[in-house]
Amino acid sequence: QVQLVESGGGMVQAGGSLRLSCAASERTFSNYAMGWFRQAPGMTLGSVVAGISRGSATYYSDSVKGRFTIARDNAKNTVYLQMNSLKPDDTAVYYCSADTTQYPDANYVPKIQREYDYWGQGTQVTVSS
Repeated sequence: QVQLVESGGGMVQAGGSLRLSCAASERTFSNYAMGWFRQAPGMTLGSVVAGISRGSATYYSDSVKGRFTIARDNAKNTVYLQMNSLKPDDTAVYYCSADTTQYPDANYVPKIQREYDYWGQGTQVTVSS
């Protein structure tokens, strides 16, 4: 089965940048949805969407829109999350995920965790003030 491995997390000061990487064990395709979700420390409710990419469509939660950018290199089976202007509230474990469902609507972007089939183990991002 597909395995996803995140990397690039770490500690950064507020205002800094990080780029997360997610490497897939199998080739990815543009119609697969690839997503980044995050869960803040101690939070047990639904996580926040940090970035989703499917085809030419992307989606971001309002809290990260304009600061985060998701990008894909399908030839390398890798998806990235570029995070700029980081804030302490961005501190969380970031999880890479994949949804291989071939949705009829090419513009559909799955935004709910249960829609995704594969998950990485997460990478910690800590933003200090």
